[in-house]
Amino acid sequence: MIEFHLNGRSGLSPYQQLVQQVRHALRLGLLKEGDRLPTVKEVASQLAINPNTVLKAYRELEHKGLVAARPGVGTFVTRTLADKSLSAHGPLRKDLERWLTKARLAGLDEESIEALFLSTFRGAGEDVA
Repeated sequence: MIEFHLNGRSGLSPYQQLVQQVRHALRLGLLKEGDRLPTVKEVASQLAINPNTVLKAYRELEHKGLVAARPGVGTFVTRTLADKSLSAHGPLRKDLERWLTKARLAGLDEESIEALFLSTFRGAGEDVA
């Protein structure tokens, strides 16, 4: 089961962060068809947010055809976003973990690591074209 978290520095609203986290979990194969999402009450309690925020996220995911609510039972994943590239994730994750270790050993804090990664990520897209 997915465990949600909120990042006040992300620039995204809480409901957008929840949607994004479900989409990422679907893309990475962490959530599969038939998996149940935590209840609105569980998420609202865990994150100390308004239940309507969670409802809004779940409704958006339902509108996109990724989940379906079953009254009295829960909200369930109806399709995945994982594709054939999923098999490449393991080796790439190991490489990324090594890079993160090097960055931390070099003295970079989380915010610096994130800034370096994002600027490199955005710049790398320009080279591929």
